[in-house]
Amino acid sequence: MKRANFPYFSVGILIFIFLLSFFGDIFYTKSPYELNQDLILLPPSLSHPFGTDRLGRDLLARVIEGGKVSLTIGVGSALIASFIGLIAGVSAGYFRGKVDKTFVIVVDLFLTFPTFFLLLALVSYIQASSLVLILVISITGWMTTARMIRSESFSITKKPFIKILQIAKTPSYKIILKYFTPLIAPIFFVSFTFGVGGAILSESGLSFLGLGILPPQMSWGSILSEGKEVIDIAWWVSFFPGLMIFLVTFSLINISDFLQSITNQKESLINS
Repeated sequence: MKRANFPYFSVGILIFIFLLSFFGDIFYTKSPYELNQDLILLPPSLSHPFGTDRLGRDLLARVIEGGKVSLTIGVGSALIASFIGLIAGVSAGYFRGKVDKTFVIVVDLFLTFPTFFLLLALVSYIQASSLVLILVISITGWMTTARMIRSESFSITKKPFIKILQIAKTPSYKIILKYFTPLIAPIFFVSFTFGVGGAILSESGLSFLGLGILPPQMSWGSILSEGKEVIDIAWWVSFFPGLMIFLVTFSLINISDFLQSITNQKESLINS
């Protein structure tokens, strides 16, 4: 099986966007909050590379500030969701029995409702903030990871060396940490990269609908939402935050595809 080429371009884009979001304001010192009635809806220029919005605020400064929130929510919620999925999936696949039956019931219960509508229902009753969105998105996004890890854990549990360890009464936590973790790690990282992109899109969708980050905080989604009212006369207000969301999601998908190809190659070698 041919391994996919390492996605240098996608990794470079992600590194650049992370550095821009978390360290860009050190070099680009314009305020993302300062209003100026003389600078309303100016197109991109040397003095304002991304233009200005309808309140005269510098859009590049707002994209930098919004990136901190969007990336924090994306990485934080994906990390929590992946760990929940890891613990639930391994437990169901290893212990089986009542643990697995409970797992199936809980996952089916969550999957009864479309994820985004479940998100809408939760944030409708809770005042949105970065921490709240991280918790809500992670709670509604762990099921896919858990199901994949459960399936892989089933196949690992059937391997002869695992059965020998169980007969030898090796503690379960030692078996899971020493033997399950290395085999499940690729699936975990694939799920995590997909989860970051999905969480950023979820936050953006909520903010676009006015249920996400509230002023004076900002995210790429909320900036994009503000731009929809003037998109016919000021395309740049929606374009640049939308471009950031697209670049991050596209790059993460490429990295996920690369990790998936490595996982598939390892599985084919193990099975052959």
